Amino acid sequence: MSQFLDEIFSNNKTADAVFSALMPALGEILKCDRVFLYLRHPQTQTGKVPYCWCRNSSYPDVSDSEWKKEPEFLQQEDPMFAAALRCEPSIFVEDVETANPEIVSKDFEAKSFGHRALIHAHLCSDGLLWGILQPCIFDRPRIWTDFDRQVIAAVVENSSSLAVDYITAA
Repeated sequence: MSQFLDEIFSNNKTADAVFSALMPALGEILKCDRVFLYLRHPQTQTGKVPYCWCRNSSYPDVSDSEWKKEPEFLQQEDPMFAAALRCEPSIFVEDVETANPEIVSKDFEAKSFGHRALIHAHLCSDGLLWGILQPCIFDRPRIWTDFDRQVIAAVVENSSSLAVDYITAA
């Protein structure tokens, strides 16, 4: 992981402080248009997006501070969410338009998010999904490099317990 990310995890004492610093840092390191963090309570199946960074105001800010019940159809309509619920490895989508429909629902992504390339990083602990970190690109496909994958693996490893802390403290 980059020294900058190491500092975020070591210098910030609360989940809120880490996540607040992490979104813009990931946006810059991964050269993304938007990075957001969806946090969820696995027992109540409620979630919210308390952290969202956008490169500029032309990208939609999906922040939502209110806990909301996840739609019952979500895991049927969104195969990436279903994979996240199964705590499968993070998914790197280079082009929503040409991705395998068993992995990515092009229609769902277009309707819900509008991005073209994304990382769907799963924050899991004890076999439960606690959050999804989603860096994305809007106007073009993106090949995710080994560096990008290493950054996300390290961030997931360091963030999963913080997601649990954030949610159980709420």
